[in-house]
Amino acid sequence: MGRPKYLENILNKLLVHTPKVRLITLSVMIIGNLIMNETGQTQVNPTRDLLAKSERHHQWVKIKAENGHIVNAFLTFPETKEKATAVIVIHENRGLTDWVRLVGDQLAKHGFVAVCPDLLSGKGSEGGGTTSFSSSDDARRAIYDLSSDQVTADLKAVTEYVHNLPSTTDKVVVTGFCWGGAQAFRFATNENSIAAVCVFYGRPPSKEKIDRINCPVYGFYGENDERINSTIKDTQNTAGAAGIIYEPVIYAGVGHAFLRRGMEPNANEVEQAANRQAWERLLKLLNKLRKRNRK
Repeated sequence: MGRPKYLENILNKLLVHTPKVRLITLSVMIIGNLIMNETGQTQVNPTRDLLAKSERHHQWVKIKAENGHIVNAFLTFPETKEKATAVIVIHENRGLTDWVRLVGDQLAKHGFVAVCPDLLSGKGSEGGGTTSFSSSDDARRAIYDLSSDQVTADLKAVTEYVHNLPSTTDKVVVTGFCWGGAQAFRFATNENSIAAVCVFYGRPPSKEKIDRINCPVYGFYGENDERINSTIKDTQNTAGAAGIIYEPVIYAGVGHAFLRRGMEPNANEVEQAANRQAWERLLKLLNKLRKRNRK
C-alpha cells in the first residue's frame, strides 16, 4: 500500500531545489515509509493518532469463553451519567485493526459502551492476536481458518461480559463489517439475548437458520457490491416469511467496505456522503433502542 494522498501532497510541497530541504524531504519520506500499522503494512497511521487523542476511556480486557479460550478485547466507555447501551463491534477479515477500534471510540463518543473483540486472539505467532501477524493477508488467511463454533463461543462470552458491566443497560447490540457483518448476522441465529443486529455488507446465514433470529436486523450495503447485494432479496423473502424484521438500505455510488473508505483521509465526496448517512442511520437506530427499558 502506498502513501496516503494527503501525505503525497505534503511531500510534493516540500520538493524544492535546495539540497538541504531535499535531504529533509527524503528523511520525511523514509520515516513515513517506516511507520507500520498493526498488520505490518507500510503507511502512516492517522487513525492511531485519533485514538491517542480521544477523550474517552479505553482499556484492554481478557474475556474467557466457556471452552477456556481467551479473547482480547478493546473496551471504550462514554462520558455519561447514565447507564449505556452496549455495542459489540466485530472486525473485518483483516482482524482487529485501528480503524475498528476507532469505530468503537466513535460509538462511545455518542454515548454507547463499545467492545471490539479480537477474534484472532491466540491465533498469531507466539499465541498473539491480530498485531502478531506480519501482514493483513496473513491475518485474512487465519480469519478463514476460524471455526464457526469458536467464533460463536467467543461472541457469547463477549455478550455476557458486556451485559454484566455495571455501567450498561440490558440492551446489547451487535454490529460488524464485511466478514464481521456476516458473523454478526450469523450470531443472531445463535444468541437470543441481543437486542438488534446491524450488518454492514455481510453475507446472511443459510435460509434454514434465519427463522431462529428473534431480533431486528438492519442492513447497510454499498450500491456497487453485487457479490453481497445479490443475497438481499432472498433474505428479505425468508425473513418476511418468518416474521423477522430485516431492513436493508443500499447507499448510492459506493462499494464494499464503504464505511471504512468513507473515513479515510482521501475519501471522495460520494464516499464521505455514504459514510455520513450510514452513521446517522446507525446512531438513530441505537438511540431508539437506548430509550427502551434499562436495568
